Amino acid sequence: MRSKRIRIVAAGAAFMLAVAVIRLAWLMLMPWDTAHTSRHVSSRPVVQQRSHRLLLDAGRGDFTDRNGLALTGFSYEALAFFPYPHQDKRPRGVTGRDINALAHIMGLNSRELLQKLDGIKSPEFWMDEHTGLPKRLTPAQLQELSSLRVEGVALLPYRSRTDAKGSHVQALGYVSENPERMISEYSSQLNSGKASLREQTGGGGLELSLDALLRGTGPVYASYWSDAAGYPLKGLNVTMNRPANPMYPLQVETTLDLPLQAELERTAAASGLGKGAVVVLDVKTADIRAMVSLPLMKPSADRTEFYDGAANRAVRAYTPGSIFKLVTEAAALDAGAAQENERFHCDGEYGHYGLSCWKEGGHGTVTLREGLAQSCNIVFAALAERLQPQQLLRTADKLGLGRRIGWSLPKGSHEGPLKGPLRLLWEEESGTVFAGGASPEELRLNGALARTGIGQQDVQITPLQAANLIVTLLHNGKVMEPRLVSSIRYANGQRLASFSRHFSPSPYGSISASSAAALRRGMEQVVSAGTGQRLRSAAWKVAGKSGTAETGLPGAGNHQWFIGYGPVPNARYAVAVLAESRPVGSSNLAAKVFGDVMNTIAAWEASGGGR
Repeated sequence: MRSKRIRIVAAGAAFMLAVAVIRLAWLMLMPWDTAHTSRHVSSRPVVQQRSHRLLLDAGRGDFTDRNGLALTGFSYEALAFFPYPHQDKRPRGVTGRDINALAHIMGLNSRELLQKLDGIKSPEFWMDEHTGLPKRLTPAQLQELSSLRVEGVALLPYRSRTDAKGSHVQALGYVSENPERMISEYSSQLNSGKASLREQTGGGGLELSLDALLRGTGPVYASYWSDAAGYPLKGLNVTMNRPANPMYPLQVETTLDLPLQAELERTAAASGLGKGAVVVLDVKTADIRAMVSLPLMKPSADRTEFYDGAANRAVRAYTPGSIFKLVTEAAALDAGAAQENERFHCDGEYGHYGLSCWKEGGHGTVTLREGLAQSCNIVFAALAERLQPQQLLRTADKLGLGRRIGWSLPKGSHEGPLKGPLRLLWEEESGTVFAGGASPEELRLNGALARTGIGQQDVQITPLQAANLIVTLLHNGKVMEPRLVSSIRYANGQRLASFSRHFSPSPYGSISASSAAALRRGMEQVVSAGTGQRLRSAAWKVAGKSGTAETGLPGAGNHQWFIGYGPVPNARYAVAVLAESRPVGSSNLAAKVFGDVMNTIAAWEASGGGR
């Protein structure tokens, strides 16, 4: 009998539990009967109406410069609005003084503010129309807002990946929603619920190449709880969820120097560089100290403007013009096809292929070194035609041109926890020397070899390769891989991974040390008595090579270059400047920017930078 009573009681309890579960499910999933409530309630499920979320922090790892200064991850308090219904003239529990004060802060009148509050359908920040980010509040605004009590309005900590101007270093890249990439790269995380299609992912630069490491343990949301009608529940206010792992987010230490980067951005813009790039490498290590690309990247409603600014011109390939004459001379010297003091005659016309010198009437009789200093097309067209195309191609490879040169790990290799394939500057272009399948005979017959020798035809190099070419010459032919990241650390400072410095030898070997020295002497003469004489007034003694390249595109103008190093003789910095699409016949803006950049670096060092 006792066991029978137990079974009856158990059955009754199970029945009551089932009824409760069914009732709860009905309450959560079925629409309310609006005929029995004084509040207007939509027919959406109750559970969807209870929680409103607002993204505060994507949870991604951040970047710092080499001294620990933040390049991303800028936190500040922002004004947030959460939706809730109201039928009165003002939100429930809100005084006229609070409404008027809030309206004044936002530059609205009280009616406009109430209309805004009434129209909010999902959580949102008060946005800055210029940066596209939540508005940064002044100290006075923060103080006044802290005393206001308006339901559905809150001050919340927001973490931005860009600085107060909304600008960003293009080498770092950007993040955006990309469902297609999430599906292709993170399908297992999506299936397990550890990732979302709406999650932001890297869209370029380091944000993309290190995306798997930067994703972290998840975003931070602010949640605002309301009752079934959408009214805020008393006492709960806004709550924030934070990932529990204290080791994340990661910190990526770059080789950039933020004060120098910022100062060079201002210098380049003030010098008149509208479109182009400036690359500064540490001569000793080939580490990237600054990488400027103009125009700067800023948030914009205009997608074309945004992506033009997001492009990293420092790793795009352009026609180099006369800076490629360094390669032609190195090939000729190493092949024994010319001597540094050999004499050439230039009367302004080459006599073949329609080639002429930039100087009307020519340079007269000059040595090879003087020909480099004066950037004589006749000398270098003749020099190129003494060579086989393969000799030019292989010399370019020996100098790190015609191939991607930024720091990388090949497939199958590893450094600690880092595994290849891994390339820090993923969008870096390799450039070219010869394009197409023309035979050596064809290249000679149509003048392509002569035009290649002066940096035209199909030759293309990137500003990063051009700066690294200078480092290679200063290292007597040893090619290094420019490095943009030195280490990755956990949130507590513990090191996760180090990026060691790499050399990048060519399968064809290196140019000779004597050829490298001859080229350095020629670049010194460029400034002392050649096309770069305007740089003799620079704060440091410098050396380098100018270049002007015809783009061949209607209305595109010319690309202007200047690459070099300083101070001479104990060089510490290699610099490449590209001025894109300049008017035909205009003076070389890149040379002017180069001088201004070197002066800026000299002043920066004098003030204690670079240590």
